[in-house]
Amino acid sequence: MMEAKLTVDAEEATPIEDEAFRESFDGFYERELRSVVGLAYVLSGSRSGAEDLAQEAFLAAYRRWDRIVSFDDPAAWVRRVVANGAVSAFRRRKAEMKAMIRIGRPTFEQAKLSHDTELIWDEVRRLPARQAQSVALRYLDHRPIAEIARILECSENTVKTHLKRAKQTLALRLEQENQP
Repeated sequence: MMEAKLTVDAEEATPIEDEAFRESFDGFYERELRSVVGLAYVLSGSRSGAEDLAQEAFLAAYRRWDRIVSFDDPAAWVRRVVANGAVSAFRRRKAEMKAMIRIGRPTFEQAKLSHDTELIWDEVRRLPARQAQSVALRYLDHRPIAEIARILECSENTVKTHLKRAKQTLALRLEQENQP
């Protein structure tokens, strides 16, 4: 006898009994989870925030899986949700930090990466959102230009421009950091 899994719907919980549906999504989830969490981490700068962003994106995909599975690249859709979520989360954290400072509450410490790695990703996060997203997708997630363009819903030339400008900005900033 087949065991029914539950999925949380916005209105009510309903059993998902179609085994092919579950296996299709489960395989997709297992295959993509690590790289999606990595992308979320470099965009958010927070391990726990990255896990939350990834889970929210996969939950959204699961809820719409019957439609998303037919896309040319369902993983691009999930990465787009993560990229947009990272921007929203950054804005929320910034507002929360300002509020915490105003009321005098201490903030928590994040686990640290190596100094050089932390410096680079801090600088990437300071870039304009689309440049940071392009850099993360290209150099962390090793996505080709065409796929990044699909994920970010822009042209390949726009992605190339974002990457070029990001490299120029990062080179300048990191060079300034290394000068006495």
